[in-house]
Amino acid sequence: MLYLTKSRYMAGLQCQRRLWLTVNEPPDWDDPAPGSTQDVGNEIGLKAHLLFPGGVLVEAKPWQHDQAVATTKALMADKSVPAIFEAAFEHAGIRIRIDVLERVSKKRWGLREVKSSGGVKDHYLDDVAVQMHVLKGVLKGTGARLSSVELIHIDKEYVLGKRGISWPKFFRRVDVLDETSERLKGIAERIDEQMAWLRKRKEPAIEPGPHCTSPHTCDYWDHCNANKPADRVALLPRMSGRRLAALEAEGIVSVSDIPPDFPLTAQQTIIRSALASGRPFIAPDLARVLKTIAAPALYLDFEAFSPTIPVYAGTRPFQAIPFQWSLHRVDADGELSHREFLAEGKNDPRREFAESLVQAVGKGKAPIIVYSSYEQTQLKALAAQFEDLEDQIERIIARLKDLLPVVRGGVYHPDFHFSYSIKAVGPALCPDFGYGDLTQVADGQAASNAFYRLASCALSADEARELRQALLAYCERDTLAMVEVHRALIDLASGAADDDADNAPTWPEGRTHG
Repeated sequence: MLYLTKSRYMAGLQCQRRLWLTVNEPPDWDDPAPGSTQDVGNEIGLKAHLLFPGGVLVEAKPWQHDQAVATTKALMADKSVPAIFEAAFEHAGIRIRIDVLERVSKKRWGLREVKSSGGVKDHYLDDVAVQMHVLKGVLKGTGARLSSVELIHIDKEYVLGKRGISWPKFFRRVDVLDETSERLKGIAERIDEQMAWLRKRKEPAIEPGPHCTSPHTCDYWDHCNANKPADRVALLPRMSGRRLAALEAEGIVSVSDIPPDFPLTAQQTIIRSALASGRPFIAPDLARVLKTIAAPALYLDFEAFSPTIPVYAGTRPFQAIPFQWSLHRVDADGELSHREFLAEGKNDPRREFAESLVQAVGKGKAPIIVYSSYEQTQLKALAAQFEDLEDQIERIIARLKDLLPVVRGGVYHPDFHFSYSIKAVGPALCPDFGYGDLTQVADGQAASNAFYRLASCALSADEARELRQALLAYCERDTLAMVEVHRALIDLASGAADDDADNAPTWPEGRTHG
């Protein structure tokens, strides 16, 4: 039996192929990892129930839809029930579960959709609209009606007090009846169209494009790109739809096949040349730029988390809280040393974070190399938070040198794969370097999730120790990557500047691997 759900309907609005694959080749389902976005989203949904005292949850598994519908109908008939959580309905081939169905009066109901975000996003309105469509169809002819529609989201300005969270203040309830009513226009036709796609035996031939990541990143990216060249033109950064269409009309699929006279931006031209030649591009002025960022130097990386539900008194939802730093140092003799900080997690780490960093950096003048503007942003926030440390933090900020623009403007390696992230650049420029051995924490999101667990979950001593070791290994790897990338850039620039020794940057002699 073919049917739509609100998630399937939303998938269909994004891409016909995604909808077809969602139904015919559903992704493997795993329980959300503790601390993950989905896990926190589930928790937010449960906390929203506290806004409706006396509400009753329809407890049924996804495959028990008929049972859930029957339970919902009985609860609606029970006038003592003020609200129904996960209310189940089916109409015209669409099955939905409504986050909260609130009894407004004897014959009037309110639809409440809960989102774990800090505002009303445009695609939320389509999500709510398909629920309205179903509920209106179910209520038609019963004498009851849908009288109000609200989106419940997090108030980003809410500040956690010392006594814990006040959930009525944590959430905002926004009337979206008028906006979602507009989305009902043509919805029956869209639903019919989606059902027709699902009846097809073969998946729709929709080519990957910008729609693959908007409004959500599609689970089928690898599937849809499995037989396409790794350097396909659609991946070229900032490729406009008009130019992409012009290339596709000429049958050009790979970036390396783009004709030299085809109009591209300067950055796109560099990437095309590197891919066509198979050799890295090295900017003529790379050596001159690197002379301004010379070793001895320090290499600094932060990790922070932005908990949806604030953990520490005085903080807001989504506020970035730095909890870890890694600092590599290359001295004048080329000797490499390392220092690090990782908060315990049970108390607000920002003060200890800032004080330990100030002490570790010292009062020298060596450049502090970072890879993005993120560290500067967090340091400015810390300076504003702790006035007594402001001068010392400002001196750190004055020493920061961002390596990312140097890489972006000075070199492109075919193995960057259209990315300038340190995780792409490091292994490309330093073949013996990588992140492949890091399993538990191997990216910033995993680091954030791990620390959230340390800060807010009851973990065993072994679990906490394992997470801390994984966090320390990951952050240290990021600053070591900067050391290796900096040295590789100097090697590249020195090779290109052999005929001009005065402009060739140098790396201190000595040990460069910890």
